[in-house]
Amino acid sequence: MKKKILIVEDDDDIASIERDYLEVGGYEVKVEENGTAGLTEALTGEYDLILLDIMLPGMDGFQIVRKLRDKIDIPIMMVTARRSDIDKIRGLGFGADDYIEKPFSPGVLVARVKSQLAQYERLKGTGERRKKISIGGITLEPDTHRIFVRGMEKVLPNKEFQLLEFLMVHADVVFSRESLYTRIWGMDSLGNTSTVPVHINRLREAVEEDPSNPKHILTIWGVGYKFKP
Repeated sequence: MKKKILIVEDDDDIASIERDYLEVGGYEVKVEENGTAGLTEALTGEYDLILLDIMLPGMDGFQIVRKLRDKIDIPIMMVTARRSDIDKIRGLGFGADDYIEKPFSPGVLVARVKSQLAQYERLKGTGERRKKISIGGITLEPDTHRIFVRGMEKVLPNKEFQLLEFLMVHADVVFSRESLYTRIWGMDSLGNTSTVPVHINRLREAVEEDPSNPKHILTIWGVGYKFKP
């Protein structure tokens, strides 16, 4: 069965390029040109990945990704003409998994989409069952993609879930930002390692009692990050 991708993009030329190359790549694609319509379609359709522009009529991409993350955990890639790191960090902070800058190579776009889908499938676990992990009041169930923090269930986007799982499996081991990016995103030549601290901060907000004074997800200054049991 073909993977389904939703493109939310108001530039007809860019949307056509994205659609054509993704369809050639074997994906089923639908395009929405309005932010409000795109949000509705994303919530009602059964999609495997969403390509989301930032500047949209009706509702911008930042608003959309924030609303989507309360409901779904599929990969969301933001497509932006802005080169400001603030915009990228903002999008990632709201729950996007990745971003790609305009103008982009269609081949790179397809490769990034393929990588995101592959990472998500590995996270969901279609093969060997992964063991439940419980450390310090945090319980993570990889096979059901569920997490409980001090008895309360939390919803995490797939990248945060995968990052937390990796850190918990390797508790008390320090990993550099570059190492975490390579292991979790799996495409160190195509992205930006500044993604990692954004997701670390989101994890702290989700699982720490006091995110400003974390007890589990620690920064080891000048070295990297670790999960402390």
